[in-house]
Amino acid sequence: MHFHLKIIGLLLITLALVHAVFPKYFNWEKELKSMSLINRQMMTVHTFFIALTLFLMGLLCITATNELIETYLGKIICLGFGIFWAVRLVIQFFGYSPSLWKGKTFETIVHVLFTLLWLYLSVVFFKLHFDDML
Repeated sequence: MHFHLKIIGLLLITLALVHAVFPKYFNWEKELKSMSLINRQMMTVHTFFIALTLFLMGLLCITATNELIETYLGKIICLGFGIFWAVRLVIQFFGYSPSLWKGKTFETIVHVLFTLLWLYLSVVFFKLHFDDML
């Protein structure tokens, strides 16, 4: 499980850094122009804090691997992370319209890869929490 947490840490830090290109990739300068100032700023601020959360979650997985695996608090944190990523997995199917990816090669590949990522994160964190209980 140590190996999986290190891999997850690297994946989450990478995902956090990818958020830096969102404004340019998704053309936010043009796309958000029609929104009110508060909605534009909420998109920017919330994206920053999602990226920060992902970065810190990844950093925790890399730097506190033993504590997450071996302590009661670590197992509770893993349960919380497992719930977080399981909910994100559900949102992958019910929060986004399939029209965003169906019939589009690149978007379908991204959809499948992120579905597998959310599943992997959920399974590992739940396993870490429930390992000693099974």
